[in-house]
Amino acid sequence: ASAVIKQYVELGNALNATALNAIGTEYVCLLNASELNMIDSNSLKLVSLNPSACSQLTKDMLYVKAKHAFSDQRSLPAYYELIEPYLGGAPGVDLKALSKDNVNMEVRTLAKLRRDSLMSLTPSEVRCLLGVNLGDLVEWQNVSPIQEWVQRQKQSELDQLQISLTGGTQEGYMNIVTPKFQPPSSASQGTMAMTLRLLPALLISFLMMFVLS
Repeated sequence: ASAVIKQYVELGNALNATALNAIGTEYVCLLNASELNMIDSNSLKLVSLNPSACSQLTKDMLYVKAKHAFSDQRSLPAYYELIEPYLGGAPGVDLKALSKDNVNMEVRTLAKLRRDSLMSLTPSEVRCLLGVNLGDLVEWQNVSPIQEWVQRQKQSELDQLQISLTGGTQEGYMNIVTPKFQPPSSASQGTMAMTLRLLPALLISFLMMFVLS
C-alpha cells in the first residue's frame, strides 16, 4: 500500500478528497511527512479519517490541517465532532480553549491526547472537557497516561471534582521521580575493579604512615 501511494504521488497526482477516501483510516498512517504536507486542508472536510493509531508526527500534522479545515465552524457546536478524531495531535493551549466549550469529551479520547498536552491540563479544565462524562474518569485512574496525570495533581484539587478520584499529591508532599542511572561502561567497570584491587594496599600504606608519624 505504501508503494502504491508513493507511485501515485510521484506521478503528480494530488492527495485530494478522492485519494484520501481511497487511502482511508486503514492506510493513512503510511503517509510520510512529505506526503502529509501535500494534503489540501479543505480535503479533510470531505473525508472521514481517524489517525489515532498513527505516529505522533502524523497526528500532529493532521491536527494542524484539520484545525485549519474546520476553522470556519469554530464557534459552532459541530466543530468538536469534526475535530475530535484529530485531537491526538492537539497542543495543550488548544485543549484549554476547547474546555470552555462544554464538549463532553469521552475519557477514551482524553487518554489518547498528546502526553505533554494532557499533563498541562488542570483538574478544573479536565472537568470542563469531560462534562457529563467526568464520572467515568475514576474507571481510568489506574490506566496510563491518566494515572500519570492524576499523580501530578494536588489531591485537594482532585477532591473538588467530587468523584472520589485518588492518587494525587498530598499537601506538604511532592512526588519524586527516581532517576534512572545508565549502567557503567566496560571502561568504568575496569577502573572500578582496579581501584578495588589497590584499595587494601593504599589503606596499609596510610596506616603505616600514621603509625610512623
